[in-house]
Formats: sequence, structure tokens, C-alpha cells
Amino acid sequence: MTVATAPLPRRLASLVRIEHTVFALPFAYVGAFLAVGGWPGLADVVWVTVAMVGARTLAMALNRLVDAELDARNPRTSTRELPSGTLTRVQVLALSGGALAVFLVAVSQLDPVVRYLWPIPVAMFAVYPYLKRFTWLCHLWLGACLALAPIGAWLAVSGASPWEAWAIGAAVLLWVAGFDLFYSLFDLEHDRREGLHSWAVRFGEKGVFRGARAFHGGAVVLLAIAGAGLDVGMFYWLGVVATALLLAYEHSIVRPGDLRRLDAAFFTLNGVISVVFFLFVALDVLL
Repeated sequence: MTVATAPLPRRLASLVRIEHTVFALPFAYVGAFLAVGGWPGLADVVWVTVAMVGARTLAMALNRLVDAELDARNPRTSTRELPSGTLTRVQVLALSGGALAVFLVAVSQLDPVVRYLWPIPVAMFAVYPYLKRFTWLCHLWLGACLALAPIGAWLAVSGASPWEAWAIGAAVLLWVAGFDLFYSLFDLEHDRREGLHSWAVRFGEKGVFRGARAFHGGAVVLLAIAGAGLDVGMFYWLGVVATALLLAYEHSIVRPGDLRRLDAAFFTLNGVISVVFFLFVALDVLL
């Protein structure tokens, strides 16, 4: 069965790449677990999960809607659901509305403070797809969107957001921006033709590697700074070390002029990084 002939739910899941929720969801759990120094409770974990799935689905659906025409002119993305006609704009708009409704229901079940802050992430999601038309700093905005995961979850279960939560959020921002710099290399020639802005267009391939190294080094430093302010033990620090080693490995398998393993570096390793760091945090607060 091809995607074009698949049932509608499968086509919608393909549109938003639901499996890539693994990038941000573990960091939401990091925020929730560290906020209370232990198990946040089943209800909070469930509603944080639902909120994250709704938020990410909304963000991806909006991105696909805004970029549909650009995707159609890009050989790499021309087979996506909207350019290929597998899904219609009405169907994706309906998905966006449904995802927003799910997100709002979820935040209504969490700490009252997040019930008033929900427009902030929604506005950030709506703005992001347009930024590459104006600035090569778009990668940092994407990082900021995912940085909301640990900060928002921390708020959602405790009603507070100490500086350590923001430090972890900033680490996520740099981590995401760093691997998104690599991702921009896939579309370097297309972006140049279309007059779009990205780090790769502005600084070239070598500039991407320098920027990604700086961002990922900064992410590790920020995780360490957050740990210094928290009452954490050995497992947290092992998580920081594991994250540093995985990022170093990621940078070792791709280099300027040799991008053959870029897919593995982007998709597999970054999913592993978020899961591994969360598991170490969970061990630290639960044992």
C-alpha cells in the first residue's frame, strides 16, 4: 500500500511525521520530572504527552500549509502530501484545528498558569514557517519552539519556571538549532534559487559545521550549568556526558564535503540523544 492509497489517518500521520515527536517529547518529560524531583504523577505525564503531541502536530501542519508551494518546487519535498495531492489543504486545515483543540484540552488539565500562556507557543509555530523568507536566524526560532518543551512542562506540573528550567530550555534551543543547520544543507541549492535564507546559504557548508559545533558545545555547557543549580546526582551528570559523547559522534560521521551519513546523523542520533538524556534524568530523580 502506498501513502497515496493509505487510509486518511495514515496520510495525516505521514504529513506531520508523527514519529519525530521523539525529538522534543523526552525533554518535556525532563522538565516535568526535574520540576518535582521525582515522578510527577500519571495524570500530569499523560496530559503533558497529549499537549506535546497536539502542539507538535499543529506546528508541523502549519509548516506544511505555509510551505506547500515551495515544497512543490523542491525535488526533495515535491512528493510530500500537499504538493503531490495526497492530501488537500482543507484536510490539513482540519488537522490543524483538531490539533489545536487537543492542545487546548490538554493544557486545561494542567497547572492554571499554562492555561493563560498557550497563545505563546501557537504564535511561535505560526511565525516559524515564514522566517526563512526573511532571515537566516530561522534555525534559532525553531530551536526556541522546541525549547518550550522542558520549560512548559516544568510550568505545567509545578506552576513555576526557575532559571534552571530556562537553562535546559536554552540547551534544547541550541541542540535543535545545531542539527537544523545540518538539515539546511539538504536544500542549499533550492534555497539559493528561491532566494530563501538559511545558515547554509549565508555562511556556506563550512559555516554550517562551525555553527553546529558551537551550538552543540553550548548545549552541553548549559545542561551542566542547569545541573549545578539543581539537586541532582550521578545519573544526571552521566546523562550530560552521554549527550556530549553522542553529539561528538554525530559530528564525527559527517564533515564538509562528505555528507553521505547526514540522514543518520540527523534522524537517528538526535532521537537517541533526547531519549538517553531523559532516561538518565529519570534514573536520577527516581532512584
